[in-house]
Amino acid sequence: MLHDFKKQSFKRHLSAPGLLQNVYNTFKKIPDTREFTSNRTIPLTDHLMSGLAVFGLKCSSLLEFDEKRKEPPVKENLKNLYHVNTPPSDTYLRERLDEVDPKFLRPSFKKIFSLAQRGKVLEEFVYLSGHVLISGDGTGEFHSNNISCPCCCTKKSKDGVISYYHQMFGVCIVHPDKKNVIPLCPELIINQHDTEKNDCERNACKRFLENFRREHPHLKAILLEDGLGSTAPNIRMIEEHNLKYILGAKPGDHQFLFDSIENSDETKYYECTTEDGVYHQFRYLKNTPLNKSNRDVKVNVIEYRCTDKKGKEKNFSWVTNISITEKNILKIATAGRSRWKVENETFNTLKNLGYNFKHSYGHGKQYLSTIFCMLLMLAFLIDQIQELCCPLFTRCKKAMRTYRELWETMRSFFRFFCFQDWEHFYRSILKEVPLNTS
Repeated sequence: MLHDFKKQSFKRHLSAPGLLQNVYNTFKKIPDTREFTSNRTIPLTDHLMSGLAVFGLKCSSLLEFDEKRKEPPVKENLKNLYHVNTPPSDTYLRERLDEVDPKFLRPSFKKIFSLAQRGKVLEEFVYLSGHVLISGDGTGEFHSNNISCPCCCTKKSKDGVISYYHQMFGVCIVHPDKKNVIPLCPELIINQHDTEKNDCERNACKRFLENFRREHPHLKAILLEDGLGSTAPNIRMIEEHNLKYILGAKPGDHQFLFDSIENSDETKYYECTTEDGVYHQFRYLKNTPLNKSNRDVKVNVIEYRCTDKKGKEKNFSWVTNISITEKNILKIATAGRSRWKVENETFNTLKNLGYNFKHSYGHGKQYLSTIFCMLLMLAFLIDQIQELCCPLFTRCKKAMRTYRELWETMRSFFRFFCFQDWEHFYRSILKEVPLNTS
C-alpha cells in the first residue's frame, strides 16, 4: 500500500493532486453559456482540464493528444489525475476553448499563488527588506502572415505585407539565488477592441500592475524591468501602485541623468571585493531628476561595474526608488541583474526545455491562441510549485536528470500504465511501486 511508505509524501496543497484539484474547482466556476447540442455534451471543465493536460504532459501537438485519448490507460489516467471524465477530440477541444474569455483563467493563477503564500513558499523569495522581486518582460507568442483573429495585433512591412501577431508580458517572482521562479498570471499583448492602435508592452505592463495590486494589495514587491521601463509615465504609474522598482537605464537613453551623475558634487563612490573574488565598483547619485522634462520625477541612479578573477568586466546601470546605502547597494545591483531570470529561467525554459512555447496548437477565430498560452503558463506554474514543494516530483526530476527526460518518461508512463493517483504515478517512475498494466 502506498501509505506504508515512510518516505516524505505530498504537501497537501502544494503538489500535483492539490494544485490540480484547486485549478479544477476554479474551472468549474467558469460560465458555459452555449447550449449543449449533440457535440457539446462534454462539460467545459473536461475541455479545460484536457487542455491543461496537453501542456502538463508536454504533448508536442493536439494531434498527439487526440490519437491517444481513447486508449484505456490514457483515458483512466486523465480521469484519475486530471479530473477529465470524457476527453474531447482535438476538433471539439479547439472549438470550445476558442469561446472561453481568457479573463476566466485568471482566478486559477491567483488561487495557486494564495496556496503558495499560505504554504510559506514566498518567504523563500524575500530578498530586500521583506520584498519579493517581480521581473517582467515581453515575448512573442504567435506570428503569421496568413492566419489571424480579432485579437491579433498587426504590423505592416515596407513592401505592404501585413503580419499578425500575439505577444505576452510575462511576469515572475524571482530570487538571485534560486533557479525556480513563481510565474504570475501573464498579461496578453493582443488587440484591445476599444482602440485602433496596436497593444504594446507598456500598456500590458499597466494592466498587469492594476491587476496585481487589486489581487495582492499588501504584498511588498520590487518591479524589475529593462530600459523600456525607465520612463517618467511608467515610474509614476509604478509608484502609484505602491511598488518599489529597479529599472534598467542606458546612458544613451538618459543623457541628462548621466550628465548629472558625472557632474554633481553629491555623486558617491563605493567599491568592494566579495568572497568569490569579484571586484565591484559603484557610482551613484540620490534623488535626482530623471530628465529635463520631468524634474518632478526623482530617482536614485546607479552605475555598476564588476570584474571577475580573470579580468572580465560587465557594466550595468539602473534607476530605483530604493534608498541606497553602502550596506544595500550590492544587493540592489544583484536584484537588478536578476531581471534576466524572466528571460533565462522562464522564456528560455518554455521555448527550449519541452514546453513547446513556439508551437501553434491552434489559432482559432476568437480566444483560442490566448487560452492555450495561459494554459501553458498555468502548467508551468504548477511545475515550478511542485519543484519547490513536492519531494516526490523533485526526486523524479533528479532521477531523470533533465526536464526533457522527465517529460518523456511521464508521457510514456501515462500512456502505457494505469495510476490511481499522482503519488502512485510518481512512485512508479521512481520504481517504488509495481506498475499497473491492467
